Amino acid sequence: MRHPIIAGTAAVAFVLAATAGRATEINFSTDTCKHDYSTPYDVDVTAAGLSFHRTDGVPAEVFLHDGAIRVDGKAVAVSGGDADALRRYEAGVRALMPQVATIAREGVELGFSAMTTVTLSFADGDQRGRMLEKLKRKQIEALREIDEGVGSGHWSANRMTETVAGSVSDSVGELVGSVTSSAVTAALSGDASKVAALQARADSLDKAMDREMNKRSKALEAKSNAICPQLNDLASLQQGWGVRLANGKPLELMTIKPKGEHHDDDHDSDSDHSRKVVSF
Repeated sequence: MRHPIIAGTAAVAFVLAATAGRATEINFSTDTCKHDYSTPYDVDVTAAGLSFHRTDGVPAEVFLHDGAIRVDGKAVAVSGGDADALRRYEAGVRALMPQVATIAREGVELGFSAMTTVTLSFADGDQRGRMLEKLKRKQIEALREIDEGVGSGHWSANRMTETVAGSVSDSVGELVGSVTSSAVTAALSGDASKVAALQARADSLDKAMDREMNKRSKALEAKSNAICPQLNDLASLQQGWGVRLANGKPLELMTIKPKGEHHDDDHDSDSDHSRKVVSF
């Protein structure tokens, strides 16, 4: 006897597991982005200026404010045109940071909303209450991390990865176990009523996810698409300025790659950790 519910719940499980896996690498690119954009730096935005810094690689720190720039603590002379480009770059980053924070918050809320919906559909009894409480706690923690990080003007590649992966992965593991266990148990029980009940839950879940998740994900996608023209402008500024490092190489605060290129295979001669690149 074929049980469609097994395929449906297995699909939910695979989607949840994939979500946790993707949380370990974050890149930014949508249809409105001309390239894939990322940065090897952590970024602090304060009233004093912008600080781009990293523990590995050269330069280790770049500080810019009002057209002036310091690289590893040393002032770098720039032309009038480059000073203007740096001012515009600084203004662009300042405008982007709160928008990125909003997208991060809404993305986390969307993910936890989906997991909550799955929990309500498949978990029973004490397990449901325990899982819902855990999801609520993890969501609060993740949102606080975002507010204290990028929401306060501090972008950290490692911190963002830990916030997303840490808040999702263990909850996803428990949900996957619950979903698949319910499907297999019902299918093997030989009880047609149990199978029918679980199938009804899956159908209800499918409709709820289509109605709510699709609406919210499209709204989130629209906000992400709105960021790309700003990233395109920052990329154009970087590609156009003549600021050079002591070794003669151009100053690159963001990494610009052709769309679809695998960043894991990239190797930067200035840093052994070029593969640890997270979107800015």
